[in-house]
Amino acid sequence: YTPMDFVVEVLKRFFAKNEEAAMKIMLDVHQKGSGIAGVYSLETAEMKVMQVNQFARQNQHPLKCTLEPE
Repeated sequence: YTPMDFVVEVLKRFFAKNEEAAMKIMLDVHQKGSGIAGVYSLETAEMKVMQVNQFARQNQHPLKCTLEPE
């Protein structure tokens, strides 16, 4: 599993969320299995997904970031 504080850190670092917004999204992920970190252009979204997944792997967490069409 991925620690809640790591998910909050990712949301703050890569999606510029404040503590409160990051906590809300993290709880959505915890309770519902997914959460919306933001809406971006395709290029930006692809870059963020790549960065988050690489950061999670480097820190040995199974967190998976994906993108979906709006």
